Amino acid sequence: MKVHTRQIPLEGLHLEGEEEGIEFDTGEEYLKCLTPVHYSLDVGLSESGLFATGSLGIDFELQCVNCLEKFKYPLKVEAFALQTELEGMETVDLTPFIREDILLTLPQYPHCDWDGQKVCNGSPEFKSMVEEETAHEPIAASEAWNELDKLKVKKKK
Repeated sequence: MKVHTRQIPLEGLHLEGEEEGIEFDTGEEYLKCLTPVHYSLDVGLSESGLFATGSLGIDFELQCVNCLEKFKYPLKVEAFALQTELEGMETVDLTPFIREDILLTLPQYPHCDWDGQKVCNGSPEFKSMVEEETAHEPIAASEAWNELDKLKVKKKK
C-alpha cells in the first residue's frame, strides 16, 4: 500500500479500504490468509516524516497447537502506529509496516478454543473429561499377559 506524500493535505488524510496481495508467507503451513487486509488509517506529515495511525483487520486460517485442527482466526490490530522518515521520498510503502504489525499480533501458540466457543480436543480439560467418561477398573497384569499370549505373531526367517 503506497502513499504519495504530495497528495496528503496539511490536515492529514483518512484512508479506508482493503489491500490485497500482502504476502504473509512465513514458510509455516499452519498459517493461511483468508481475506485481504482491511484498513482504516489516518495519515499525515510531520516535519521530515510521515505518520499513520489506525486499525487493521484480516482473517487467517490457523492450526491449533493442541489438536492440530484448522480454524478461522479474525485478527484485529486496533492500535496501528507508524512514524517514518521521508528522506526526500515522494511515495512511502506502508506494506512492510502493516505486514510486520499483523505478524507480531498473531498468537505464537494458536488454540482453536481461543474465543471460548468450543472445547479443544487436545486441551487438558477435554482429556480429563474423556478420562472421566471412560474410567473403568484397571486390568490386572496377569489378565493383560494372558491376552498378549493369545496373539499369534509370525516370526521372520
